[in-house]
Parts: sequence; C-alpha cells; structure tokens
Amino acid sequence: MKRDQSPVLPGDGATDYERYMRTGALLGLQRTPAEMIHRDELLFQVVHQSTELWLKLAASELTEAVAQVDAGDPAAAEVLLGRATLGVRLTTDQLEMLTYLSPVDFQAMQPALGNGSGAESPGWKRVRSLSAQLGRAFAGHLAARGIELAALRRAAPADPEHRLAEAMLEWDERVSLWRVRHYQLTLRVGGHAPAGTPGSPANMLAKLVGHRFFPDLWQARLNSPADNSGTARP
Repeated sequence: MKRDQSPVLPGDGATDYERYMRTGALLGLQRTPAEMIHRDELLFQVVHQSTELWLKLAASELTEAVAQVDAGDPAAAEVLLGRATLGVRLTTDQLEMLTYLSPVDFQAMQPALGNGSGAESPGWKRVRSLSAQLGRAFAGHLAARGIELAALRRAAPADPEHRLAEAMLEWDERVSLWRVRHYQLTLRVGGHAPAGTPGSPANMLAKLVGHRFFPDLWQARLNSPADNSGTARP
C-alpha cells in the first residue's frame, strides 16, 4: 500500500519538501532569462547567493560559540567553530565555478551588477564582527582563569582551552585561504592588474590576505619555546 504523501505543512508547494525548503521562493531569487544580459549571470548569482547562505550558517555557529565561551564551555565552542570553519571551506571550494567565466564574459555582465562589490557582503561583515567578539570572549575566558597564552602552546592536546585555540587558528587560516582564492580570481576573471599596480582593485584584496583575526594566538605560537612533552600546563 502506498503511503499517503499529501503535504501537511503550511505554505506553498506541491510537497512538504517544497514547503519546508521554500523552494519556490529560493529558486525565484535569481534573475530570469528575460532579465539577464549574459547567460552566466545565473552562475554568478548561484555562487554568491549560496555563499551568503553558508555565511549565515557560519555566523549562527560563531554567535553560539561566543556564548559558550562566555558560559565557560570552550569544548562546546570548539565544536561550533569547527562547523563554521567547514562552512567557509565550502564557500572557498565553490569559487571554482567562477573559473568558468572569462574576463570578456565577466566584463559583459558587469552592467547588471551595478556598483556592487564583494566587500559589501552582509555575510562577511557579520563574520568579521563575530570573529572579533570571539577573540575578546576567549581573552576574557583565559584572563578569568589566569591562563597565559604561552601556556596553551605547552598544554596537553586534550586541554579544552588548547583545543579551542587551535580551532580559532584553523578558522583564521580558512578565512585567509578564501581571501587568497578570491584575490587570484580577481586577476584571472576580473582582469585586474596584480597587487602593487597603482589603482588596481586587487591592492586591497592583497592586503587582506595577511590579515588575522587572532594575531595574539599566532604570536604566542611563534614566541613559545618548543615543547613536545604533551604535559598539561601548570
């Protein structure tokens, strides 16, 4: 006997899948063929709209991670930060779709973009703000417990503060890798002159490649003496 698959959820759509996922609204967010001035606008919008969705998820995880650090639970924060980090990795991976755009094609579609810039991404603005909040929360967590940053370098691998610090470095690195890939694409697809060329839009992107959300953590790794004993901190 066939199970009744009639939709029971409220909303538009012939199935509960469509209603829950709101596929009608989601798939209607892209410009229609009649609106497009270049067929690759669909590719461009799908990459960037899905990026905003992944960043929305990453921001949600970062928000909760900050709350967990404030609550004194670095282990829970580490798990949440790992999820956010994977989201950024996926946004980086999907940039590969943009390599199918030639500079000529990208230039042809630019009038449709107006004065828009990736720097205006609400997702990235939110992620940057939350990363700063996480850094402050972690610094406060360590200070309240009298833990020096240098001690984390010598902590046991299972130490919760050590593990969260490592997760924060991984987050920092993944965001940096996204910036590197984005910079490369501006040269390959955008047709911009390399960094160092006066007036090139790539100059700012190149500067951001070296930016770190948690410079104190990176510095502590460099300045701490090597210790492979794996012993817990005092």
